[in-house]
Amino acid sequence: MEKKALIAHCLTYHNAVEDYPFADNDFTIMRHPGGGKWFACIMHLQGKLCINLKCDPVKSEFLRKTYKGVYPAWHMNKEHWNTVEVGSVPKGELFAMITHSFELTAPKIPKAKKANKKAEK
Repeated sequence: MEKKALIAHCLTYHNAVEDYPFADNDFTIMRHPGGGKWFACIMHLQGKLCINLKCDPVKSEFLRKTYKGVYPAWHMNKEHWNTVEVGSVPKGELFAMITHSFELTAPKIPKAKKANKKAEK
């Protein structure tokens, strides 16, 4: 998979935004709208296309033991983020990891809004 295809996939997530906040345009940040939380950082490391993804710590450890190309994230919290070498895991697994990261970083709905939504039903 090439970088453009990976970015295109990330843009299929609800309201996802592509951003280039650093002078080095090799780093593509995929964000949620509004608060702008990252759910992915796409870049090249040592000549390999990689993506940093947030992950539940227990699942993160499992993925690192299962796939050689999944390891503690470069330049991120090592407990909660993984770097994934694109092509080192099956495409379906990679997409599941992206979905997991997107869900973990999604803005939280305040309790008051949750209560109002339930009342509307």
